[in-house]
Amino acid sequence: MQRPKKSWYVLYTKPRWEKKLHAHLLEKEFEAYCPLNRVRRKWSDRTKWVEEPLFKSYVFVRVAEEEMTRVRQVPGVVNFVYWLGKPARVKDKEIETIRKFLNEHEEVRVEPIELQADTRVTIRRGLFMDKEAKVVRVLNKKVQVLIESIGYSLVAILDRSNVAMAGK
Repeated sequence: MQRPKKSWYVLYTKPRWEKKLHAHLLEKEFEAYCPLNRVRRKWSDRTKWVEEPLFKSYVFVRVAEEEMTRVRQVPGVVNFVYWLGKPARVKDKEIETIRKFLNEHEEVRVEPIELQADTRVTIRRGLFMDKEAKVVRVLNKKVQVLIESIGYSLVAILDRSNVAMAGK
């Protein structure tokens, strides 16, 4: 019998439960990863190196789809993080990249990518998939882009999830 394919997913945790949830998942024999960042903390009487979760309120878990219900029942889990209506999957390669990066660097900061006017982006889905465009304006969950590659200038309003930084 073939074993179900396991994928990495992102779990949203209760506030400040990342390490506890990671321990609970391992206890229940799930493969889990909580990236820890080594940072120097200073108190009034001393300075100390501590390990803090790199991603606040997130832990990665590698499971088959059939195991997701059991994962949701683990203390500390709020839910899976969803992307485009489905639990967000993370590639094995990306997990390995995070591990290697944290092994080589200390005091790492996580900063979200900000879309701004004049940023070059690549369209991910639809008629203009894989075409480059220039951001004209950023709205709440939408982005207005200028598509020039067809010999005309078209301006379209797309979901932010439908664009990626050009060259990524």
